[in-house]
Amino acid sequence: MAQTQSGAAGLLSLPALLERNATEFANQPAYREKEFGIWQCWTWVEIAKEIEALALGLINLGIKEGDFIAIIGRNRPYLYWSMVAAQSVGAIPVPVYNDSAAEELAYVLDHCGARYVIAEDQEQVDKVIEIQEQLHQLEHVIYLDPRGMRKYDHHALHQYSHVQEQGRAAYDEWIPDLKARKAKLTYDSTCVMLYTSGTTGKPKGVVLSNRNVIESAKNSADFDKLTRNENILSYLPMAWVGDFIFSIGQAYWCGFCVNCPESQDTMMTDLREIGPTYFFAPPRVFEGQLTSVMIRMEDAGPLKRKMFHHFLAHAKKVGGDILDGRPVGLMDRLKYKLGDILVYGPLKDTLGYGRIRVGYTAGEAIGPEIFDFYRSLGINLKQLYGQTEATVFITVQPDGEVRADTVGVPAPDVEIRIDDNGEIFYRSPGVFVEYYKNAESTASTKDPEGWVATGDAGFIENDTGHLRIIDRAKDVGKMASGAMFAPKYVENKLKFYPDILEAVLFGNGKDRCVAFINIDLTAVGNWAERNNIAYASYQELAGHPKVLESIREHVEEVNKSVAADEMLSGCQVHRFVVLHKELDADDGEMTRTRKVRRRIVEDKFADIITALYDGSDQVSTTTEVTYEDGRKGAISATLSIVDAKVVPVTPQQVAAE
Repeated sequence: MAQTQSGAAGLLSLPALLERNATEFANQPAYREKEFGIWQCWTWVEIAKEIEALALGLINLGIKEGDFIAIIGRNRPYLYWSMVAAQSVGAIPVPVYNDSAAEELAYVLDHCGARYVIAEDQEQVDKVIEIQEQLHQLEHVIYLDPRGMRKYDHHALHQYSHVQEQGRAAYDEWIPDLKARKAKLTYDSTCVMLYTSGTTGKPKGVVLSNRNVIESAKNSADFDKLTRNENILSYLPMAWVGDFIFSIGQAYWCGFCVNCPESQDTMMTDLREIGPTYFFAPPRVFEGQLTSVMIRMEDAGPLKRKMFHHFLAHAKKVGGDILDGRPVGLMDRLKYKLGDILVYGPLKDTLGYGRIRVGYTAGEAIGPEIFDFYRSLGINLKQLYGQTEATVFITVQPDGEVRADTVGVPAPDVEIRIDDNGEIFYRSPGVFVEYYKNAESTASTKDPEGWVATGDAGFIENDTGHLRIIDRAKDVGKMASGAMFAPKYVENKLKFYPDILEAVLFGNGKDRCVAFINIDLTAVGNWAERNNIAYASYQELAGHPKVLESIREHVEEVNKSVAADEMLSGCQVHRFVVLHKELDADDGEMTRTRKVRRRIVEDKFADIITALYDGSDQVSTTTEVTYEDGRKGAISATLSIVDAKVVPVTPQQVAAE
C-alpha cells in the first residue's frame, strides 16, 4: 500500500516516466508513424527532446498551470507527445474525438474552458474557427499539418513545428520554469480529462490523476506480463480512455513501442506490416474482420472453401482447449497442427494477428460465436470490463480462465460488489477524481468510501468468482409475462452474422420482442454482386425480398439459441424491420464510440415500433439525416415488416425466469 501512496517505483507523473525511459531505454523505438508509405521512427531520447521543445514553446506562448489544452486529430505521435508536453507545463490535456461535429466540439471546448487547441490539420482548424465566436476563453490554435493553412490569419494560429522552434530558441529563458513546473507534479495532479461518450445525455468530463493512470498501467502490465518488447498499433480514437491507457499509460510504464497507421484506410495493411504482440479492438473491429474473411471465402474456389470450413470446424472443437492448455488427444492435436499450417496460420498473418501474445476486446459485449472463432485460431483474445471512470480496468480474464460468457475476475487491486437490484459497484486505485464542474453527478456515481456505480447489471458466479454482465441496468426490464428482458444478449447474437451490422431490440413491458436491423453494406453488397442483383442505394438493397428472407433465417436461428437460455427465452424476436438507413453518430443515433443511443432511436423511429406491434405489414416513414458537409435532409421509405418463427416457451421456463 505504501507504493500506492508514494507512487509506483517513485514515478509520480508521465514526464517522470518519460525521463526514466529516455535514460533506461534511450535508443529503443518509442513511436512509429507511417507517412507516404514509409515508417518513420523516434526513440525515447528523441521523443523526450520533441516533447521538451513543445513544452518550452507552450510556455513561450503564455500557457499557465491549470490551463486546458484540447487535442483534436487522428492517432499521430505528435499529438500523443502534446499530451505529455501539456502535463509537463502543468496544463491538462483534453483529447477530443476527431470526427466530432462542430456543435459537439463546441460543447467540450466551452465546458472545459480550453485556452489552447492543438489540431491535426485544416479540417479540424476549420471546425474550431466555425465555433470560435462561442469560445471567448480560446486564445491560441496550434496546427500540425500546414497544408492549406497558408492564407489563414496567423495572429492566434501557430504551426506545431514553429512552436517547437521558438521553444528551442528560448531554451535558456524558459528551461528553469519548465523544470520547476515538472517538479511540482504529484501523484494527485491531474493527468488527463476524458469525456464520456454521452449515451444518455451530454458528455461528462472525467478527471483522472497520475495515480489513476500510473497504478492502472502498472497493475495491468504486471497482470499480462507486458514488457518493453511489445509492439502495439494505435488506431482507436485518442479521446477514448482505452487508447490513452494503452498508447500512453502502459507504453510509458513498460517502455514499449506505439505504432500509428498512415490513415484509417490503410489501417489493415499497416496492422499486417507491424504484426503487434499486444492488441486491442472493440467488438465491431473483430466483427468487421470476420465479415471480410467470410466474404473472401465465398469467392474462393470449391476446394479451398471446403478445406477452410473443414479445418475451421476442427478448430472450433479443440482450438480453445489447446490455447488454454487443457488436455486434447494426439490425433486432434496433429490435425490442428496441420490446420495451422494450411489455414489458421495464413489467416492470422492475413489479418495481422500472427504475433499477438495478448489481445483484448471491450467497450461492449462481443458475440460468443465471434469470440470463440478468434480463440479457436490460437489467438489469445480476452475480454475486459471497464469504464472511463475506472481508468479502464474493472475485471480481466486470467490466461486459462477465458470464457465468452463472463468478463473475468476483479483486476489487480479492484474490489467488486453487487447491490440488491443487481447493479455492479467497484473500488480501485483507478477510480476517477471527479466529473469536472458536476459535483452532483460525481456524488451520485461515487460514494464517500470510493465505491462507483457502473450502471450495469450482473452477478458473480459462486464457483469461479467470474463476473457475468447481463446488460446496462437501465436497459434490463421485464416482459409482460414477467420474463427478463435483456436486449444486448440478443443483439450480439444477431450481429454474429456477417450481413447484420447493427441490431436494436425492443420489448420492455410488452408481450413480445421486436427488432430493428441494419444490414452490413459491404457483406450484402458483395452477395448481391455475386448473384447479379442490381441495386442503386443502401435503401434499395435493404428492402430487397431476398435480403429480407436471409435476415429472417438469421433471426429464426437466433430465436432457437435464445430459447435454450431459460433466463432469457422470452427475448425471442417475433417481428423485425430492416431499417432504410444506417444508424449514425452524425444523426445522434449512436455515440462516437458506436454505442446505440437506445432512447433516441426509440423516440426517432416511434412510428416504426408502433407498426411492429400493431400487426401492420408495412410502414411508411420519413427520417431526418445529416450529410457529410453538415447539411440536413430527409429520406422517405416504405418498409416491409417481417414475421419470424419463435420457439414456444413453456410455463415452467417463465416461472423459472
